[in-house]
Amino acid sequence: MHDQDFKHTPITTNRLLGALPARELERLFPDLEEVELKFGTNIYDLNGTIGHVYFPNSGIISLLAAVEESSTLEVGLVGLEGMAGLPLFLGVKESRVQAIVQGKGTAMRMKAADFEKECRNGGGLPRLLLRFCHSMTVQISQSAVCFRFHVIEMRLARWLLMTSDRMETNEFQMTQDFLSNMLGVRREAVNHAAISLQRKGIIAYSRSNIIIIDHPGLEACACKCYTILRDEEARPTNN
Repeated sequence: MHDQDFKHTPITTNRLLGALPARELERLFPDLEEVELKFGTNIYDLNGTIGHVYFPNSGIISLLAAVEESSTLEVGLVGLEGMAGLPLFLGVKESRVQAIVQGKGTAMRMKAADFEKECRNGGGLPRLLLRFCHSMTVQISQSAVCFRFHVIEMRLARWLLMTSDRMETNEFQMTQDFLSNMLGVRREAVNHAAISLQRKGIIAYSRSNIIIIDHPGLEACACKCYTILRDEEARPTNN
């Protein structure tokens, strides 16, 4: 029987799950439940146990590194292209970052024990996760370079583009406090950079909402880190 012969293959917009053979996804689906991702919700606490992994269908999860509760910096973004809970795949049961929903949506959630069992089965999922692990390594490394060498307006433009790509929308909810935590700068710096982009006619910005008006213009304002990361994520999974 061929994969296309399955008439009841579960539907998910998560690209990792969607890249699995239909037969394998069919077998996996009873262990998955669809859950809501609510804006501002903690998925993992810093150094907390990973009880579930999340495959977003929509929305976005931010990975925050911290030296203390009030000092955080975003080091990674996960949307429908990937999965939250990657350390579990690497044999680590605790999260070394805080994972928080920064764009509402839904996700397919799987218990840690079921996920670990599936990874030991040697099917298509471990191969896809190895590729995603490399993509996240590149993203985290490039984010460190970006933070060190690029000005806040360029970093904000990159971040908005990455968020838009993962949420597949040009409008999303975002507060100054949240942006401040994401980018590791004071609220005044975020506000100044956002107003600068707004004056150029690239975004519409309020205290809790952002709309990308001119996508090519935003790309022109962003640092090259955006295209590096976008091209990396677009590589075929079998490379």
